[in-house]
Amino acid sequence: MRVTSGDGTWTVTAAGYVLELRLPQHTAILADPDGRIWSRLSLFASVDRADLPDESYALSGPTVSTVDDHVVVEAASASTAWDAKTVVLRCFEDRVEVTARVTGTGTLGTVQLLGGRATLPSGACGTFRSSYDFASVFNPTPTEPVRVVRPAHAGVALGIVGDASPGRLHAVFSPPPLCLAFGREPVADATGVPAGGWLSLGVVAPVEDLTVTQVRYAPLDGGFLVELDYDGRTSVAGSFETPALVLRRVSDPWDALAVHRDDLVSRGFAPDRPATTAPGWWTEPIFCGWGAQCAAAPLPGQPSSHPYLLRDLGPATPPPGLPTAPDLARQDRYDGWLAGLAEHGVVPGTVVVDDRWQLQYGTAEPDPDRWPDLRAWIAGRHAAGQRVLLWWKAWDPGGLPAAECVTDPAGTPVAADPGSAAYRKRLASIVTALLSPDGLDADGFKVDFTQRAPVGRGLRRPGAPAGAPWGIAALHQLLATLYGAAKAAKADALVITHTPHPAFADVCDMVRLNDVLELDPDGRVVPAADQLAFRARVAAAALPHHPVDTDQWPIGDRAQWRAYVEEQARIGVPALYYADRVDRSGETLTTDDLALVAKTWREYRAAR
Repeated sequence: MRVTSGDGTWTVTAAGYVLELRLPQHTAILADPDGRIWSRLSLFASVDRADLPDESYALSGPTVSTVDDHVVVEAASASTAWDAKTVVLRCFEDRVEVTARVTGTGTLGTVQLLGGRATLPSGACGTFRSSYDFASVFNPTPTEPVRVVRPAHAGVALGIVGDASPGRLHAVFSPPPLCLAFGREPVADATGVPAGGWLSLGVVAPVEDLTVTQVRYAPLDGGFLVELDYDGRTSVAGSFETPALVLRRVSDPWDALAVHRDDLVSRGFAPDRPATTAPGWWTEPIFCGWGAQCAAAPLPGQPSSHPYLLRDLGPATPPPGLPTAPDLARQDRYDGWLAGLAEHGVVPGTVVVDDRWQLQYGTAEPDPDRWPDLRAWIAGRHAAGQRVLLWWKAWDPGGLPAAECVTDPAGTPVAADPGSAAYRKRLASIVTALLSPDGLDADGFKVDFTQRAPVGRGLRRPGAPAGAPWGIAALHQLLATLYGAAKAAKADALVITHTPHPAFADVCDMVRLNDVLELDPDGRVVPAADQLAFRARVAAAALPHHPVDTDQWPIGDRAQWRAYVEEQARIGVPALYYADRVDRSGETLTTDDLALVAKTWREYRAAR
């Protein structure tokens, strides 16, 4: 690298970029080696305390120094919330790393990087942002409306908080890789990725330091900043440095995800390999009964493909006597569906018993009305050469004592608390009872709802010690407890999650692609096969040594279903959700349709 100075400027010239510091403006212009600008990076940051916003004033610097193999830029300022604050840029040949460092005492609220609130000597006040001189943003997490690459002026949220309510359907992967890519070219279509140059932005930190619930790309009027939501749960006493935002040029978004993963692995922040070597049965075709349950129990006026989707909703409470999909997680129904499929040569190697085989989600006792003898049923599947996974709803507090939960201010449980040692002990005991040969003898879990993480500064944790993990770090702790107990009960137990963050490689055996969405921003249907092919590429880049559960629910119609059946074996482990009809359209599956499944499964098995 070469560092040169001019009148009010410093310029860092590296192999992958040029960075020009403009001292009076408190900015750093990041450009390609040929001078084409990516962004005028703001050298401000706001590290809010839960009780006090952080605003910068009395600016100093920036200063430039060389340390070993990189150049360090430090922009200090006084702070309304901390004893001292410095924005630090570490410039390497191939990347620029941006952090903020504070000293003092307080609890973190929201952190803003590449921008923040400040008062300038000129009298300009308020929030300052970095510019976006790029056209588009690649988002690695599925969202609805469906748009893989969106305009630079559209925001992105990556994290573990979301559902199907408006503005919240962005946690289908939870957590996804905390990595964006900025593109030179405008958006192509819902799942297309434009050609042209790309710049990646990855959040790099050990998973135990990711005590955030979300990372947000927040654009406004030609500028943007990055927000990390600590939710008032991380205490600072002395000094604190934020996770690094790592900026580097990449060939395309898939390269961005792969390099981001390599970055985490090389620093020891993510495992290089899965924790468990995959036995052959893990990649056998899967039947999951949820789609068949939905097809047998539509609610009037509600798209039966999305029982949770807030569009054209039917009655809030089903009419008396009308079953809902969870009501049909029954032994007799599963026996009927599996027998019917077998008549057409469709015999899965793994069967997932979906929502709701439990009396209560949190305590996970089998419902004897629906499953009179689940242990014997599992033994029967084993005798037929099949394995059985149980659907598991993460975070759900049903049946748990409040002392083991995160509660609202009134003391009502809203989520199980992995920070509670008593809950972790209970969870391990539950898992042992479900998987051990002396218990139900099931073979693992399909984990769902990791996006239901607790969030809110008014929540309480009666059973967790001060400093217990929160956010992404807490989810990792929860899954580590479940995963460790599963492996202790049965060494080849299979744990499937929708957590394709590289640091979750040690608490996940297989990545599921999760629920299919529907429409692009213009209201056009996005083919399921296109959506799930995109997700499979994200999973393959972030967790390249983990097999993929291709999922299959909900599918809009029989034509889309057939197209995806033919695609599944090319992107992962085939998964069948339907036995007799497609829930969204109500179309009956024909003999030819089930013959297509049998054929693709035969070919897949022959190629394994």
